[in-house]
Amino acid sequence: MKRIYVAGTADTKGEELAFLADAVAATGAAVSRVDIGTRAATVPVDISAEEVAACHPDGRPAVLGIDDRGRSVAAMAEAFTRFVQSRTDISGVIGIGGGGGTSIITAGMRALPLGLPKVMVSTLASGDTAPYVDVSDIIMMPSVTDMAGLNRLSRVVLHNAAQAIAGMAASPAPAADGKASIGLTMFGVTTPCVTAIADQLRSGYDCMVFHATGTGGRSMEKLADSGLLSGVVDITTTEVCDLLYGGVLPATQDRFGAIARTGLPYVGSVGALDMVNFWAPSTIPERYRGRLFYEHNPNVTLMRTTARECRAIGEWIGTRLAHCKGPLHFLIPEKGVSALDIEGGPFFDPEADAILFDAIERTIRPDATRRVTRLPLHINDPEFAQAATAAFLDIARQ
Repeated sequence: MKRIYVAGTADTKGEELAFLADAVAATGAAVSRVDIGTRAATVPVDISAEEVAACHPDGRPAVLGIDDRGRSVAAMAEAFTRFVQSRTDISGVIGIGGGGGTSIITAGMRALPLGLPKVMVSTLASGDTAPYVDVSDIIMMPSVTDMAGLNRLSRVVLHNAAQAIAGMAASPAPAADGKASIGLTMFGVTTPCVTAIADQLRSGYDCMVFHATGTGGRSMEKLADSGLLSGVVDITTTEVCDLLYGGVLPATQDRFGAIARTGLPYVGSVGALDMVNFWAPSTIPERYRGRLFYEHNPNVTLMRTTARECRAIGEWIGTRLAHCKGPLHFLIPEKGVSALDIEGGPFFDPEADAILFDAIERTIRPDATRRVTRLPLHINDPEFAQAATAAFLDIARQ
């Protein structure tokens, strides 16, 4: 039977944990009380901290009985993540916590599939929640008061949170019908291309377009890892530039990892690899003074990538895509990779582009499943969008 997992540190937040679990159970939902504390529990639980800690790769001793709180919290977060991933009966997860509890519980929540209900009642929910939510769909709910014993306000907050998770778990969203979903990546400077591709594919696919701002690429790959995508049209791989050269919209080292892990049909390209993103000019690192910049708006400044940087970017992308075993077709627009990299444009640099293209083609190691095609087109030419659409439809049928 599916059940709602109610997680918290039963050593320091026992009273709140018990109240929340009882409030969820009062809705008629089946409940499992999970202790993620590192000291003795003060209330009864269904799943002990020892059981959770046993999921750590190095076992319970790596989590419990450690004097260093930081190490203990980090180890419990890894253990809780592995614990929730091992369960097959979760209909939703709700947690309570301060700094440590929030860090532990949201680590596990982030590892769960998108769409599975997740609510985190936290003292940190009114601040910067990015480290806890990341690219997941966790709902952060402010506790308002600290969790140092129940009071009239905390009872209301916890009751409301219980009603929320119970309602979501009891009435899950209906399964999507009809079209398979694909992910596409877009930036302002590749919008004509990606919009045209989506228009051409929309009759057969549910097209999810992601803004290539670092979180966009990670969100797309999270969906791929979660089994929610049937393919990827990754036209705009610019996040790699920011990762390698200190831009403000970077990918992570795992960019393209989901493509390799899943073997999804993949069409890729070099969209916006001519630029690194920074905020206002005053934020640009001193080492880049004197470079070629373009002011996208008062708050965003773009830096043209050099030939040397383009070689490194191309090698980084090609080396990772060479690990992909699924059908892959990488398209290279020889007349420019963005709206700025066009004849007469501020970032037009055919020499740098040629080095980029050569590096990708050399390191991707084309074979029967990995194809590279050069086209005498600009990335925003309608013919390039048509070619990308045709390439995806071709490999999607394989």
